[in-house]
Amino acid sequence: MARILVIDDEAPIRQNLVRFLALEGHQVLQAIDGLLGLEAIRTHKPDFILCDVMMPHLDGFEVLAATQSDPALRGIPFV
Repeated sequence: MARILVIDDEAPIRQNLVRFLALEGHQVLQAIDGLLGLEAIRTHKPDFILCDVMMPHLDGFEVLAATQSDPALRGIPFV
């Protein structure tokens, strides 16, 4: 299955997403803000990124822009 990164600063939402995706057999990574999310993207190169928009440090648009500007990460699907 896929390695999915969930980036969300709201713990209940993040935990529910992680639980549901894990139940479907995916390997799920998580980050609590945009800065840690970007670090996780660079470190783990997930197959798919599920990202909140309004977060501290870097918002979802900034995480997307940083991901898209890196040729090694630009092909990762991002929602």
